[in-house]
Amino acid sequence: MKLKGKRAFIAGIGDDQGYGWAIAKALAEEGCEILVGTWTPILKIFTTSFETGKFDESRILSNGKMLELAKVYPLDASFDRPEDVPQEIKENKRYAATSGYTITEVAAQIEKDYGSIDILVHSLANGPEVKKPLLETSRAGYLAAVSSSSYSFVSMVAQFGSIMTHGGSILSLTYIASERAIPGYGGGMSSAKAALESDTRTLAFEAGRKWGVRINTISAGPLRSRAARAIGFIDKMITYSESNAPLQREMNAEDVGSAAVFLLSDAAAAVTGTTLYVDNGMHAMGIAVDSPAFIEQPEVAPV
Repeated sequence: MKLKGKRAFIAGIGDDQGYGWAIAKALAEEGCEILVGTWTPILKIFTTSFETGKFDESRILSNGKMLELAKVYPLDASFDRPEDVPQEIKENKRYAATSGYTITEVAAQIEKDYGSIDILVHSLANGPEVKKPLLETSRAGYLAAVSSSSYSFVSMVAQFGSIMTHGGSILSLTYIASERAIPGYGGGMSSAKAALESDTRTLAFEAGRKWGVRINTISAGPLRSRAARAIGFIDKMITYSESNAPLQREMNAEDVGSAAVFLLSDAAAAVTGTTLYVDNGMHAMGIAVDSPAFIEQPEVAPV
């Protein structure tokens, strides 16, 4: 197995759907030990669902064994250190019973628990006004999207870089809205993804020189995950992609999991600062081939 004996921390898993879960399974298939960071307000829901067997069907690996999580950490990547957490958040009932959920605290706890990690995966994003057009997005909503979805990646690299093994690998997830207009994907999220991709290139240089780690991002096609359904138009995006992408097939989470294994393994030892498109080729298209403008209309005989 390519990653046997490696240890990975995957930030952003909250259920058994989505690309983060698929990456965890794909890494486990290759012999990787899995640590998970789950958004603090849903930590209890996630751990209870895992422990009571709600995810058992989707935990099954190709060898018949079950995906195991070495440890689950609470993580709110909106905060770098304890003093950044507003008092109202600390007193919120979903946070009050939990501590150590800021990025610096999680990194320190993982170092205390395990010493080091080989792989870091950033699979989280949040835009409180994602359903609003950019023109209607507030400053607070825009900055919240960038903070949670892109600066969190910068902060995680900064805090986890020193506990990563030399030659380790870091991965994030992005979306084509970073470079193309996607109506409906608003609230500053397209801006956040553009920043994420730009930061990937800069961080690849800085972290590569400082710690000898590689940093890449996957631009994934639309997936019918719980998080994507919350945006409200995921079914239309999937239909559009199936109709117009070079490969006429629905994306599945395993497509991204397999690509992640490559980027995170030594097979990609010379690959860094790259955006890898895993979207059935949709990013290569410049027109919608199912548009009425490109569909031949039957000739109407003159009267």
